[in-house]
Amino acid sequence: MLIAWQYLDKKAAAVEALKDYSSMQYIIEHSDEDIYEIETRMTSPHSAKITGVPGKHNPKSGEERLAACLDEIDVLKERYRRALEYMEWFKPAWETLSEEEQFILTEFFVNDVSKTEAVANIGEKLFLERAQVYRRKDKALNHLALLLYGK
Repeated sequence: MLIAWQYLDKKAAAVEALKDYSSMQYIIEHSDEDIYEIETRMTSPHSAKITGVPGKHNPKSGEERLAACLDEIDVLKERYRRALEYMEWFKPAWETLSEEEQFILTEFFVNDVSKTEAVANIGEKLFLERAQVYRRKDKALNHLALLLYGK
């Protein structure tokens, strides 16, 4: 183990990983559609727009368009590969958490609500006071950080 690993703020890293969860899930679910759309753009001929203004002649415009589409597909495939890698790392730890821990962390870090709203939602659902909500949040976050990064 690297000595630098000892100085990593594991709680902050766990929060950042948790915030990425929904976007990684979105990437996995929609990458095929995005790639298909780009491939469709590559194969469909582009017609000239009649504007009345003389256009500039670029004999390599078709090649440039194809190259740009291929580059875009490469970026999407790399993004998809990273999302799969992320899920392979993150999901087992996430599924190890209890439903209550998942709910608390989701309210605080995934859902687009303020901290006050998150505390109110958690307190209302779990019948907890404000201080108890924060203690359980810290406990759940420590548990997730331990599962993701170890001691």
